[in-house]
Amino acid sequence: MQTNFLVIGSGISGLNFALHAARKGHVTVVTKKRIAESNTNYAQGGIAAVLSQRDDPDKHIQDTLEAGAHHNNKKAVRFMVEKGPEAITRLVSLGVEFQKENGRNGPLSLTQEGGHKRRRIAFVGDYTGQEIERILVKRIREHPNIEVFENTFAVDLITRGRKVHGAKVITRKNRIDNIFADAVILATGGAGQVYKYTTNPPIATGDGIAMATRAGARLKDLEFIQFHPTALAKYSPRKLLLSETLRGEGARLTNSKGKQFTNELASRNIVAKEIYEELKNGPVFLSIKHKSANFIRKRFPTIYKALKKHKLDLTKDKIPVVPVAHYICGGIKTDLKGRTNLKNLYAFGEVTCTGVHGANRLASNSLLEAVVFSNQILKNIKPLRKSKAFTFPHEKLDSSAELKKSAQKIRKKAQTIMWEYCGIIRTKENLRKGLTKMQNLQKELVKLNRTRISKELYETKNIVETSLLILKAAKKRKKTLGCHFVS
Repeated sequence: MQTNFLVIGSGISGLNFALHAARKGHVTVVTKKRIAESNTNYAQGGIAAVLSQRDDPDKHIQDTLEAGAHHNNKKAVRFMVEKGPEAITRLVSLGVEFQKENGRNGPLSLTQEGGHKRRRIAFVGDYTGQEIERILVKRIREHPNIEVFENTFAVDLITRGRKVHGAKVITRKNRIDNIFADAVILATGGAGQVYKYTTNPPIATGDGIAMATRAGARLKDLEFIQFHPTALAKYSPRKLLLSETLRGEGARLTNSKGKQFTNELASRNIVAKEIYEELKNGPVFLSIKHKSANFIRKRFPTIYKALKKHKLDLTKDKIPVVPVAHYICGGIKTDLKGRTNLKNLYAFGEVTCTGVHGANRLASNSLLEAVVFSNQILKNIKPLRKSKAFTFPHEKLDSSAELKKSAQKIRKKAQTIMWEYCGIIRTKENLRKGLTKMQNLQKELVKLNRTRISKELYETKNIVETSLLILKAAKKRKKTLGCHFVS
């Protein structure tokens, strides 16, 4: 199959790029599950931008740099912040209806989150990402120049030398096909599933990072894993996120004695670490019950309903919380136009390292980064002549229950290793042990993967390879910086 633009991933950055690119050529979007299944869809808080006269770009830049421990690429930060209002305008033009004051004719309602010294977060209830994703999917479905392949898993990039020609994919028919393209766009999102406990959906297995490194792309800052401070403390591998905007609207964090022990509006890395330490003495709770019940239900409808399923009432109860893996600040190194070091390969969104987040992401800058950079990337890409098709040896997929079970077993071992040895607080000895254990696990996987191929095996392979990259990067950085805490 041949296309002009192959977009791998269907979050905000991938879909936004696809809509731009469709004006210049044919766009093919492939996504592992349903088109709306992405980290974007689970983003509760909102999107940060300078949208008020009481704010200015320099303040947003400074907050971003402080949160990122000044490890940020300052040029990229300024670029993102100055393009912020344009990004909001873009989303509004597509049909996203952000909440406004005084009804539809008023200015945008803005909230505040940890690390921000101004109210600059535009939002839609507590389901901003879900609403943006819904609108983008609607526009994608309407466009005649875009085709979408759901339940299609990209397993490797097709390369010749330093040039990318397309990708190998496992289709819904459980076979491997080749898609050749003038430009390949990696928008695969994050890697939260490398950890035992995460807010990320099951699809976030580090596929883009693993594929890119196998093809020879440069990576940067993979040690900076952000742990969200407040997830529901109920046993489940995928944790219910309790948005930072709860604290922005006045929610308090208290210990087992009912005392506040941290600044709720400090940056995520600080609050996560302080909750982690406090949990050694007993449970930690998040409470906003001092606000009116009507305000809570209206402002946080999704969280309110989700907690009800756990027999908890946000308007009355203290909610037990724990920090869990949430966002990877590093990734595939790109420039301001989304270019990687490989010809015809572009990347954006959480899978990248543009440098804007530094050593720790400022809340609600992720959606902003995704829109800003995917707005710009089209200016650098022009459809080329058709790529040469290559012939590959036939690869047969193994869908046996036995292989699936073996892959899942290795996957769980890898996730446990990362949680125990490369978590919120890291030590030199733990990182050394974790790296050794993961390398042994990789040897076990190689034996399994030598003659057999399956989707589950590829996902597990990506988790293990991404975990090794994170462990090596963390081991190399000897001192605490941002969300990389070394004890």
